[in-house]
Amino acid sequence: MIFSPGGLATGIGSLPYTDPGKALLLIRENMPVIPHWPQLPRRGGAEGFVYQFLQPLVQFQLLVMENDRAVFDDENPHWPEGLTNFYTAYLAVEEKDLTALENFALPREAAAGFYAFMEEMARDIGEALYLKGHLAGPLTIAFQLKNRRGRVAYYEDQLRDLVVKTLAAHAYWQARTLARLNRTPIIFVDEPAISVYGQFTYITVTREMIKNDLNAIFHFIHEAGGLAGVHSCDAIDWSILCECDLDIINLDAYNFGPSLFVYARELRDFIHRGGIIAWGIVPTSEKAFDEDEESLLLRWKELFSGLVQRGIPAELLHRQSMITPACGTGLLAPELAEHIYRLTRKVSERFREGAF
Repeated sequence: MIFSPGGLATGIGSLPYTDPGKALLLIRENMPVIPHWPQLPRRGGAEGFVYQFLQPLVQFQLLVMENDRAVFDDENPHWPEGLTNFYTAYLAVEEKDLTALENFALPREAAAGFYAFMEEMARDIGEALYLKGHLAGPLTIAFQLKNRRGRVAYYEDQLRDLVVKTLAAHAYWQARTLARLNRTPIIFVDEPAISVYGQFTYITVTREMIKNDLNAIFHFIHEAGGLAGVHSCDAIDWSILCECDLDIINLDAYNFGPSLFVYARELRDFIHRGGIIAWGIVPTSEKAFDEDEESLLLRWKELFSGLVQRGIPAELLHRQSMITPACGTGLLAPELAEHIYRLTRKVSERFREGAF
């Protein structure tokens, strides 16, 4: 699939509202071509990753909630039965069993923004050419979960496999569901935890583990006809993502843009094969009030020039770029989030006018 956004704008996911209608209006006004469904964390804990993305593990009695904490219940005598039921459902999804796929759907009570988005887009899809979704990444989730012995799930092969397969099947469901509106789905995996790679305290986290886990999710997104992206809001080893079967790399370019320079060769190869850089050039902090579209474009031009000087063709890089906020805005004041979205639109408009 050829995707050359040329500076089109989208968002990361979360917004600081409890009313989905307010979120959808802000998105439609500022990101009409690539709107995204809004995650609404201020609606309460049900909008967290366990309820949104890991319900199959709860349903099959593999993951239990205790005092607002999720634990893998791997010492329960019914654990083997739960595993059998889970893998039976997952393998059915691999065989394109759409009834089994419903096990991996977003629960309606945990994703008000998603279902409101689907209903709104079905009524009036407007200028939308793509529809963006998102899910939490396997490292980010598996480092937050433990088993009964207190072991971090990421370090237990079986538990990590459960997390990866749950997210992969969910990504397939989400991409297929968005695609029902006859637009190409774009699914971002939010994966800030990639930043642990290379740190001494995480020495057992290997490059291949990260790539294999992410590629398992990307495979399902592509199977559904979608484009796969990763959002990471830190200075990471970007070459890992360049080596994945990935379409879009999204970074906090406002704070960590120069971290790309070290990986210019890998990024050049990634972009030459159709990869996109989604520049999170609009800060998701109070700093946004000190910026306007011209100051942010100037900041982006410095990053653009740095990559061009390192061998990436300017015209190609411009064509293969998107504009986003640096991160989600779900925990910010509504007026700040609104300012950030307006800035994102203005930067995108100036970018597409050729201001580079």
